[in-house]
Amino acid sequence: MSTPGLLHGSHLVREPVGFENGYWAGAPGAFFAADENAWYLAYRLRRPRGVAPDRGGEARIARSVDLRTWTDVWSTTKDRFDSASIERCALIKSRQGTWHYFISYVDPADGRWCASVITSAEIKALDPASARPVFKAAPLGLEGIKDPWITFVNGKFQMFLSVALPTRATSDQSHSTLDIFNTGECVSATGLATSSDLSNWDWQGIIFKPETAGWDKYCRRINSIVPIGEQFFAFYDGSASHAENYEERTGIAVSTDLKSWQSLTPNGPALTVSHASGCLRYIDAQVRGDVAKLFYEVARPDSSHEMRVASLQTEELGAWLQKQAGAA
Repeated sequence: MSTPGLLHGSHLVREPVGFENGYWAGAPGAFFAADENAWYLAYRLRRPRGVAPDRGGEARIARSVDLRTWTDVWSTTKDRFDSASIERCALIKSRQGTWHYFISYVDPADGRWCASVITSAEIKALDPASARPVFKAAPLGLEGIKDPWITFVNGKFQMFLSVALPTRATSDQSHSTLDIFNTGECVSATGLATSSDLSNWDWQGIIFKPETAGWDKYCRRINSIVPIGEQFFAFYDGSASHAENYEERTGIAVSTDLKSWQSLTPNGPALTVSHASGCLRYIDAQVRGDVAKLFYEVARPDSSHEMRVASLQTEELGAWLQKQAGAA
């Protein structure tokens, strides 16, 4: 399988459970627990529609001390939320030692994607029955909200989320498919929320959305950010239409304030693969000192998706991102 230069030396984290179109292992959300010197990784398994438990059917958390061997330590299924699908989740531990698991799923109440949180002192004790809403779409004037990614910047936690913005008037029928992102009635943009304690979140609004033309005119979903000097660089998923939903490729954007972003890749993706759909998405960049870890989901030659991680020097990552800025 071909690997883009930035991700050279990457290795497999999880394979899909089937090896054809519609089977995925991915949507990574990583967290390094310094008190354990261990990595935790929230991810999900998907099967094709009609293959139980099918789309977005299962979410798991794995643990590793070497990024090579991963042991699943917790899992849940979509029926625990009475939901049609689970998508990307985020895992983070508070300063007080409480685990916060932010999960996105289709809200059974209105068929729109939403984000909730489960908390516990121990990962194995995370209980789906205790999930409480963080963001529902309708009160924010959105058609859907999902895929949280969280970092700590400028004294606050910053949560980036994928949001569905309508392109025409929608109705209850619009949500009958239980996936508004796949209907052509919206575009996929990025929103931001902030918090000082991981429990109370303030919605900051839409910060990055598609323009009227280009390879990413349907989707601009920020997946993670990397601070370099006084700038922030983002890895974002892009696609030209809802027909490419599920098979996005990676673009790069830049900001100085986390609220106003400019694409550095308006003419095409920065990271893709040469086989199958070319999909390379959900990059989760985790920078710790002089080493960076990039977790991501990528298409295999058989059209299924696997999850991988690449390790590189922070200086190398910074130089590559600055090169993207210079070429824009």
